[in-house]
Amino acid sequence: MQNQERVILSNIQPQIDGGAYAVKRVVGQSLNVTVDVLCDGHDILQAALLYKHQSKHKWTEVRMQVLDNDQMQAAFTAEHQGAYSYKIEGWVDEALNWLHGIEKKIEAHVPVASELLEGALYIKKLLEANRVEEAAKWQLLVALMEDKASYQQAVEAVLDPDLKTLFRLHPTKFLKASSAEFPLYVDRKKALFSTWYEFFPRSASSTPNTHGTFKDCEKILPRVAKMGFDTLYFPPVHPIGEINRKGKNNATHAKAGDVGSPWGIGSQHGGHKALHPELGSLADFKALVKKADKLGLEVAMDFALQAAPDHPWVKAHPNWFKWRPDGSIQYAENPPKKYQDILPIYFETPDWKNLWDELLSCALYWVEEVGIKVFRVDNPHTKPFRFWHWLIAQVKKKHPDVLFLAEAFTRPKIMDQLAKEGFTQGYSYFTWRFNKFELTDYLEQLTKGPQKEFYRPNFWPNTPDINPFHLQGANEAMHLSRYFLAATLSSNVGVYGPVYEFMDSAAIPGKEEYHNSEKYECRTWDWEVENKIMVVIKKINEARKDLPSLQQTNHIEFCDVQNDTIIAYVKRDDSHSCFTLMVVSLDAYYTQESGVKLPLEKIGLGHLSTYHVEDVITGNQYSWNADWNYVKIHPSLPFHLFKITF
Repeated sequence: MQNQERVILSNIQPQIDGGAYAVKRVVGQSLNVTVDVLCDGHDILQAALLYKHQSKHKWTEVRMQVLDNDQMQAAFTAEHQGAYSYKIEGWVDEALNWLHGIEKKIEAHVPVASELLEGALYIKKLLEANRVEEAAKWQLLVALMEDKASYQQAVEAVLDPDLKTLFRLHPTKFLKASSAEFPLYVDRKKALFSTWYEFFPRSASSTPNTHGTFKDCEKILPRVAKMGFDTLYFPPVHPIGEINRKGKNNATHAKAGDVGSPWGIGSQHGGHKALHPELGSLADFKALVKKADKLGLEVAMDFALQAAPDHPWVKAHPNWFKWRPDGSIQYAENPPKKYQDILPIYFETPDWKNLWDELLSCALYWVEEVGIKVFRVDNPHTKPFRFWHWLIAQVKKKHPDVLFLAEAFTRPKIMDQLAKEGFTQGYSYFTWRFNKFELTDYLEQLTKGPQKEFYRPNFWPNTPDINPFHLQGANEAMHLSRYFLAATLSSNVGVYGPVYEFMDSAAIPGKEEYHNSEKYECRTWDWEVENKIMVVIKKINEARKDLPSLQQTNHIEFCDVQNDTIIAYVKRDDSHSCFTLMVVSLDAYYTQESGVKLPLEKIGLGHLSTYHVEDVITGNQYSWNADWNYVKIHPSLPFHLFKITF
């Protein structure tokens, strides 16, 4: 399309796939936008960032500042939850062009009588539009500029800096160029900063061979809160199928008394809107959620869209499932794994609209009936992307506080796409990133590349599905360092316990799976025990709550270290007011020592020659210089968490 616009707006950042998906922030964070602003010739260009919340009709404008190489930038703070739009406007500023030209001529002692008359027209336009304060001052200037006898006074007056300020405040956007609108979605702070603890409620009983209940879980809540967690995640709490129920250790055939996998949802007792009868009633569950809230814990439910063979949906809606030509039904498979107790939902069904509505109603039921605001979504990568985009948008339209964690350990671009479609957080590859290069490379990808604008990783050292090889039979130091790395590299962290803090990591030989897995049986734990790992986890979680630099993921820089078994990194908060240094030994058995050099220039502290560090775990304090500094780490506490002051 041809027009008279001369200004080109390009390379607008951040934006996701040309504005197809929303950039993500939380309340109180800023969005810093940059753009390349180009034009033929040498005219003075101006640009503005415009933004508005979904509840507003008028745009708020922020003038952009000029950077190097034809780039401009501006920022605004997202003060409210919900959806925002933002765009860029650019224009040739004729009034500033005129002012720049006349200043040069006056400096060169060139007569400017004609230029004064031209400038008077620009000021008159502003006066006629009633757009300026101190109108009398500018009317006087116009009179001077139009009076040949006042030539010298007019020349002196146009050099007054207030005139440039006037033109900047009230631009004439002749033939302005406008960009497309880009979406921004703003969540509550928990989207960015959360600390998860997972346990199986059916293992909550302290009596051996006894199925746990929600009332048993209530007794454990103070333990979880004391350790510094703010989110308690339960695997599915719905009725468990009886047909094809799995036995202990994923045995194909269950024996009498086997409880089955919670992810085989649905039985004669109900489906996704029902609770397992042995756990307790709806009133019991509500009481648990309410008590958790008083302790600062949000209960996160599992949202697993699949069904046991005896789920009520199978009879009521058989076309929601895939049937083979021989009349049998397709169960779930992830070769070589087979899940005979689980039927995947057939999203390609002709009855997909009713299916979608039913699945949405399941999520809304728990939000509206119980007050659930956090869902951990099981295997979302096996369901259509567009379905998730729709469901999450529908839920958040009514309940913007609701957050969704995607449990998708799959290909990187699929994990990215789920985040783009609206998932608040996503599981990550941290579970398998072990050595220094792997950790550094992965964090650089997450925090320096395009993912930083839409992917919020949640770092879990373990899950009920993943007993990583480096934790199998691992000692205390390994468990401490892995939790510390997860909790300080990412602002969202989670751990599956109590197997983690009790170091109960017996595995099926050759596999990253737990032996005697709670996925297939009830376990009995001594919930009264407090050990060193629990105490240290508490201290780490307290530090996360106290130090804003640990409440975000992206502002991280890695340090030069003279020992490859030690990794060190610095983090800062958005306001550059809190700085922390983490130094971690990756050797769980031997003392390690090294020199560490902070990247002071990169974190904005290049002016420092000395500074102080305080280990917030031990309380020890040191004075350091701007160059290399010595550290020593023993396996008894395989890390330092330093707060930097200056």
